[in-house]
Amino acid sequence: MTDRRDQIAANLARVEDRIAAACAAAARKREEVTLIVVTKTYPASDVRILSELGVRHVAENRDQDAAPKAAACEDLPLTWHFVGQLQTNKVRSVVGYADLVQSVDRSRLVTSLSREAVRAGREIGCLIQVALDADASGRGARGGVAPAGIEELGDLVADAEGLRLDGLMTVAPLTGEYAGRQQAAFERLMDLSTDLRRAHPAATMVSAGMSADLDQAVAAGATHVRVGTAVLGVRPRLG
Repeated sequence: MTDRRDQIAANLARVEDRIAAACAAAARKREEVTLIVVTKTYPASDVRILSELGVRHVAENRDQDAAPKAAACEDLPLTWHFVGQLQTNKVRSVVGYADLVQSVDRSRLVTSLSREAVRAGREIGCLIQVALDADASGRGARGGVAPAGIEELGDLVADAEGLRLDGLMTVAPLTGEYAGRQQAAFERLMDLSTDLRRAHPAATMVSAGMSADLDQAVAAGATHVRVGTAVLGVRPRLG
């Protein structure tokens, strides 16, 4: 375990250096950017190490993995983010441990989240997931709503009992006009955030950037970056 702790600590230090350098280059303060460590596929023991090393935000994308892990770590001072595509039949479970859901992309999901948040007596932070590769259906390859749908969905979240509209999230698209243009994609998200905040001033969170492109996200103005492999390494495939 000491070897694993040393490995994570070294990786975390390198990621912190990258964030600090990106902030300096963009004339931003380091405290303007929050690191969320994506712990999907990694064990609860890694989450405990992260907590010991000062990490306060972790993210998961599959409820069947996240629920038992969150339960095993419920004594830790962590904020849990759910970042994966969320089916309505998993909402009750996710509301039990997630503090924020970053993948809100349809009205039916808002209704379900609100109902379960009220039932659990909780307030759940919500980010509208924006699909910058949205097709004619208004959906992206990895979920999300087209930019044109942000206003309506944002209003729905803001008016929903038990929910709090915190801002926007995106994943750099692999197809479409922003393919291979991560910083341009993140700058577009910042413009959309500005538009959203005209109606919802408190929705200031902008979640963008992962291990490969966190530097571009910080340069564009992201407030939160979601980093997994750069901190925890690449796990071998099972089987």
